[in-house]
Amino acid sequence: MAIDELEKKLRPPALELKPYPPKIITLANGQEMIVREVKREEVGVLLGTIQPLMGVPKDFYDIVASRMYAEILGWYTYRVANEFVMVGAIAGEIAGIVNSRLVDNKVGMSFHTMTIKRGLRIGAQLFAAKMEHHIEILGQDEVHIVAESPIGFKRWMIEYELEDRTSQYPALRHELGGIPTFTLTKDLYYAVKDSKVTGSRPVPPEKLATADNLKMPDEYPQIPGFKRG
Repeated sequence: MAIDELEKKLRPPALELKPYPPKIITLANGQEMIVREVKREEVGVLLGTIQPLMGVPKDFYDIVASRMYAEILGWYTYRVANEFVMVGAIAGEIAGIVNSRLVDNKVGMSFHTMTIKRGLRIGAQLFAAKMEHHIEILGQDEVHIVAESPIGFKRWMIEYELEDRTSQYPALRHELGGIPTFTLTKDLYYAVKDSKVTGSRPVPPEKLATADNLKMPDEYPQIPGFKRG
């Protein structure tokens, strides 16, 4: 009982978050990707997917993978407040992962976007879905965002025309540190929604079922010669 009571003290206060309604996206190659939220009991397949990329310096996969691994482990162990994790799955295989958290009911803090299967703008699709969750589903006013790679900076800061909040408020820093903090406001989100947010709902049950049991990728284009098992 003493341990249980101590564990309660270690866990941060939590907001009640609305679930993200799954959707289906048809990719440029004709494949269909299911985008859905992940449950805590699925943490093993997420960590197993991320771990091989922790040693890949190309495109800063190493720092993104290492940080995301810790963030998802923190979510699993109730050490991060109000975090959510989403995946894009093709025939059940994880093609990309995004995670984020709520500072409070109005402000979000975007963590990371990781693409496993490259060349199909999966990262861009999942980032847009994450912003959709923050703004439309959870009803937030704005989301703070930083990038750790040139690709991320181009995809988020430039393409979304995000506000450089640090230039306005020098003391403001994203929880991840790094470059100046940029912000997606509700107005900016709706200005780009039609071009960025894709997919359809509801997902037919038989197609949604393909993402019931998530699988780790057998191959990684970022790791030549990698073969799981």
